[in-house]
Amino acid sequence: MAIELSHYDVIRSPVITEKATIAAENNKVVFNVARTATKPEIKAAVEALFKVKVKSVNTLVRKGKVKRFKGFVGKQSDVKKAIVTLVEGQRIDITTGL
Repeated sequence: MAIELSHYDVIRSPVITEKATIAAENNKVVFNVARTATKPEIKAAVEALFKVKVKSVNTLVRKGKVKRFKGFVGKQSDVKKAIVTLVEGQRIDITTGL
């Protein structure tokens, strides 16, 4: 039984890194998404929220790492990312917010 997610639940936040900025030059935008989100759900959410046309969606899961801070051990959570390729001529300016 799959739980229906709203568009705001599917897309958690944009990824603003050097690698994501370089990908933006090739009409690609990177988002952190819900772990249970599927590619069609991600595509529908991006198209609905940003009013753009999506060409393709690639996903990956970055496994959490074990980190130490002042002798205490903690674990970062797993993070699912979506690399969304936009149709030629479309843009998303993630710096302005939603």
